[in-house]
Order: sequence, then C-alpha cells, then structure tokens
Amino acid sequence: MRVLVAEDERDLADLVAVGLRRQAMAVDVVYDGAAATERLAVNDYDVLVLDRDLPEVHGDVICEELVRTGARTRILMLTAAGSVPERVAGLALGADDYLPKPFDYTELVARVQALGRRSQTSSPPMLERHGIVLDTHRLQAFRDGRFLRLSLKEYAVLEVLMRANGGVVSAETLLESAWDEHADPFTTVVRVIISRLRTKLGEPACIQTVPGAGYVL
Repeated sequence: MRVLVAEDERDLADLVAVGLRRQAMAVDVVYDGAAATERLAVNDYDVLVLDRDLPEVHGDVICEELVRTGARTRILMLTAAGSVPERVAGLALGADDYLPKPFDYTELVARVQALGRRSQTSSPPMLERHGIVLDTHRLQAFRDGRFLRLSLKEYAVLEVLMRANGGVVSAETLLESAWDEHADPFTTVVRVIISRLRTKLGEPACIQTVPGAGYVL
C-alpha cells in the first residue's frame, strides 16, 4: 500500500509516517497543499491522509479536485476541525473518512488500512499461492505451515506478487508499490529483496524472473 501524508505540523506528519511504515506501507510526506498537489499528479497513491487546513492549497480544494478526476485514491481527512457539522462538510466534499485531532494512533492505522483495502481490487484477508499463506491483517507469512521471518519490505514485495495472482509484476511496479518517492529507480534494491525472498521461501522455487518484464509468483 502506498500512502501520502499531507500535514503541516511537521512532527505529527513525520510521526504518522513512521508508524504507517511499520505496517509495511510505503509513505511519502508533504507539509503544504502545493506539494501535495504535485505528488498526487505524479504518483498513484492508495490513501491520502489529508490535513484539511493546509497552507498554500487548502485541503478542501485538494479533496474536491481528487474526487473530480475520478482518482482511486481514498481520502482520510485528519484535522482539528472535528465538530459534527465540520465532519459532515468534509465528507460532503468527497472524503472517504474523517478523523479529528487529537486521535488514537491505532485507530488511524486501522482506518488507513481499511481505506487501502477499498482502493485495491477486492481480495480476501488471507492470500494463498504455492503453499504460501499471507495474513494481511497480522502481516504474517507462512509456507507449508512454516512461519517466515520477513522484513517489512520483504513482506510488502511478497504481498504485491501475491495480489498479482500469477501475473507478471515489473520492477518499476514493485518500486512504486513498496517503496516511497526517495527510492532510486536505478538501484538494485528490488533484485536484492527478491533474492532474499527466494532464500526465505525455500524450495521449490516459486518466484520466477521474466527477462525484460519482471517477476511472477
């Protein structure tokens, strides 16, 4: 899952990002509405955590524009404007969810995860293929009943491959889905993670390289 956090309180934005990354999400952070608009124009996000009262471009404008374009990105408004009329107004703009500050962090994570599932093709919470079982709620992976000790990045890449359901996934798609905007597209990070996954998954080998195209599980 890829998430954009748009929040002008820098410490809060960074804290939210760190916590979401611990849930195997790829998270980009911006601190004003102009930067948020720019990122949304070039990246495909599953969820936007949007402070309503952003400088430069107001959060309401960003929300309305995203809805107008028909983007699949789900919007969670995170703001101090938490009265019932304000929440109703935010949802009327097209936001998918609304969480007033102060908030419980576990609730924020749960809401982002729920919105992320809605932005993607519907799939069960337990993904299974080639004896591999992924529990997407607990972020746990097993093969033939054996628990796999995966890093968060390894888990994220494996989930993308599992959700492809036998389709070829390019290295570029893996970078876009499992890394944030700071990932260098010319590095070997995807190949390194794939190599580690192959080792941890064991035999028989189940991740195949498709020359010039990507990887298939």
